[in-house]
Amino acid sequence: MIDDLDETNRRIAYIDHLRGLHRFERLVGLGVILVGVALVVASTYISVPHILVLTGYALLAAGWVAFIYVVWKRTAWRKANPFETWKP
Repeated sequence: MIDDLDETNRRIAYIDHLRGLHRFERLVGLGVILVGVALVVASTYISVPHILVLTGYALLAAGWVAFIYVVWKRTAWRKANPFETWKP
């Protein structure tokens, strides 16, 4: 019974650590995407210089690159640190 509790606590700590990896990069990526969306949407309703529209699309691309980077790094960490429940 206590082993199950320890196993559950270790699993929860592992998942919490995995969720916390690269949190800053995720938030920056989300903020950059939101700014890019705001620029592109604003350009459809008001007249803005063409360079701002291109900047909006560039920000969207940069935000998605940040998200892909985070997914890549978290997957690499997960493969390097598997949660092993098997005991010989």
